[in-house]
Amino acid sequence: MTTPAIWAKDLAKEFNGKTVVNDLDLDIPEGTIYGFIGPSGSGKTTSLRMLTGVTERTRGEVKLLGRAPEHLRRKDREAIGYTPQLGVLYPHLTIMDNLRFMANLYGMAFPNRRIKEVLAQLDLSDAANRQLKEASGGMQRRVALAGAILHNPRLLFLDEPSAGLDPVLRREVWKQFHGLRAEGRTLFVTTQIVSEAARCDQVGLLVDGQIVAEDTPDGLRIQAFGGHVIDLYLTQPASPDLLTALHAHPLVNTLAQLPTHAKAVRVTVDKVETDIPILRAVIADYGNELILSERYLAPFDDVFVALLEAHRASQAPKELEATASDDAPLLTPTKTPIPVPSPPDMDLGTTIDSLDPAGPYGKH
Repeated sequence: MTTPAIWAKDLAKEFNGKTVVNDLDLDIPEGTIYGFIGPSGSGKTTSLRMLTGVTERTRGEVKLLGRAPEHLRRKDREAIGYTPQLGVLYPHLTIMDNLRFMANLYGMAFPNRRIKEVLAQLDLSDAANRQLKEASGGMQRRVALAGAILHNPRLLFLDEPSAGLDPVLRREVWKQFHGLRAEGRTLFVTTQIVSEAARCDQVGLLVDGQIVAEDTPDGLRIQAFGGHVIDLYLTQPASPDLLTALHAHPLVNTLAQLPTHAKAVRVTVDKVETDIPILRAVIADYGNELILSERYLAPFDDVFVALLEAHRASQAPKELEATASDDAPLLTPTKTPIPVPSPPDMDLGTTIDSLDPAGPYGKH
């Protein structure tokens, strides 16, 4: 059995009697980018610091590459890299001197060759003699990443590495992350930027110190909306009888009409390959024809809103009045609404704080 890169069981942390991380379970294989997404104050950094052994845990177990943080040997620690949320490099030193300093901390003998390799890998060679304070924000992030990978670690912890970067620089940073993953490294990345979920192999959504959803990006979409979201394009608008039949069909979890396309309906189903042919026959029985079925990939803004709202509802169960959206009249109001088409995701860095309906920056 392969040893996971990161493993945790019932991990918890209390400060002054208040639980800030509660019963955290993780099982992350090597060669994975794991996205740890949550609002401000949800416990992301505290969790990361417990995993690395920087902060003592109140209870629970942790293993990194098969060993508890407090039992890591020197060679184990040499296999781990860590980039904290706040910069720890020296602004008045050059980029090269900062990396030499980091190499000395790692005990690397004759590090210049490796430093030049990392500078080239992160497109920093031309800026090697520039003082760090004169580098752009994106370049400083890359220097921090260079310091974290200088000693060739197998496991990297990155605390909000793309915070404050514009979309172009953020894309470049993630290109570097995927390159590291392709080399077999494991990356544990905390972030508030919801669009970054799509760039990860596995995602955990942390709310109030607990993981409330964990899956692949596609798996989170399925969790959020109760199945695969499929747009069905017909030769003519669906009749009331057809809508009623689709709504009542056992294969259809939810149903919505699209305001942007009069001849289309949106359904969620469990198994696309087998369910859509059956629904095609239902549509034909009502004198219509399915000419195209197309999967709808909801923006992660919508995914996380749905997951957060489901979590809040489960924490405080109460009778809610089911109201249909003006934009997409739902025929199954008691289930999770399917999002109507959104403008293309421009990756402008929407943070989960702005989407949390119960958070300080939530939509009102």
